[in-house]
Amino acid sequence: MDQKILDLLRREGRLSVKDVSHRLGLSEEETKARIQQLEKDRVILGYRAVVNPRNLGEDYVLSLIEVRVQPQRDVGFDAIAARIYRYPEVKTCYLLSGTYDLLLIVEGKSLKEVSEFVASKLSTLEYIQGTVTHFMLKKYKEDGLLMDGEEELERLAVSP
Repeated sequence: MDQKILDLLRREGRLSVKDVSHRLGLSEEETKARIQQLEKDRVILGYRAVVNPRNLGEDYVLSLIEVRVQPQRDVGFDAIAARIYRYPEVKTCYLLSGTYDLLLIVEGKSLKEVSEFVASKLSTLEYIQGTVTHFMLKKYKEDGLLMDGEEELERLAVSP
C-alpha cells in the first residue's frame, strides 16, 4: 500500500491526506500515519513544485557536468562527492558507472557564472581529474511533466 501512496504523491504532491485516503480506499488516520512514517524513514524527503524558469522571464542556465574523480582510500567517492554537493550551485549529484564518476546538475544565472564555478571551485579540488560541461539549451520534460504545456499522447495498447 505504501507504494500506491508514493505513486500518487509522485504524480500529485499537493494531494491532501483526505484525497489520498479516498483514492486508495483507506481511512484518513491510516493514510496520515503511513505518510508520516514514510517521512520519518526518509523515504519521502520533501515536496516541491516543478517550475518552468523560461516562463518566469529570469536569466537561468542549467548545466550537466560530468566529473572524473580519483577515489580516496577507505572512503571511495563519498568524501569528494560531499565536498562538491555542498556548493549551493550544485542542485543534484549522482555517482555514475562509465567514463565519468559523478554527474552534477548545476544552476547559474549565466554561462559565465557556471563556467567560473567549474574553473575556480570544481576543477581546482583535489582528486578531480577532469570535467565535461554540457549546457542545457531547452527543457522539454521534467519529472514526467511537459514544459510547453501540451498534453502527452496516450500510447496505444499493443494487441496480440
